Amino acid sequence: MNAYLDIALRSLAVYVFMLVAIRLTGKKELSQLNTTDVVLILLISNAVQNAMVGSDSSLLGGLCAAAVLFLLNFFLKKVMFKNRKLRDLILQKPQILIHDGKLDFDQLSRLDITNEELQEAIREHGVDRYRDVKLAILEADGNISVISGDANLKHTQYKRKKKRKALGGLN
Repeated sequence: MNAYLDIALRSLAVYVFMLVAIRLTGKKELSQLNTTDVVLILLISNAVQNAMVGSDSSLLGGLCAAAVLFLLNFFLKKVMFKNRKLRDLILQKPQILIHDGKLDFDQLSRLDITNEELQEAIREHGVDRYRDVKLAILEADGNISVISGDANLKHTQYKRKKKRKALGGLN
């Protein structure tokens, strides 16, 4: 088989594996990477490099692998734009955390969002109490959007800084 076709097929396999792995592990907050996430990404990139290029460590081999990854990403985004089923399969869904001042404790627990983190998010939007929140949503990109019932406050977004396990004392 042609060496560059081999690199292209290997790169395709690694790309698909990484998409599935990220989707299955439920990584919702790629926009807020902490230290362990950065280390993981660096180690994964190092681990899959040889899987993509094999024994070809030439500049052309690396550029071929990179080009295939960029093309795959470009085409996947185009197909996802046109195909709702594929988009729903790959992308995360927004999750409602607060609706009309009522917290969804099951959802908060499932998403590992602590009381402190949620309070910080609503304070960032100028809201003091949960009961004043009309809607709070964990967006697909990991941001928490908050809409208050106050007509003077506008909709803003809060970026999650870190993921915590404890869910203590939710109001």
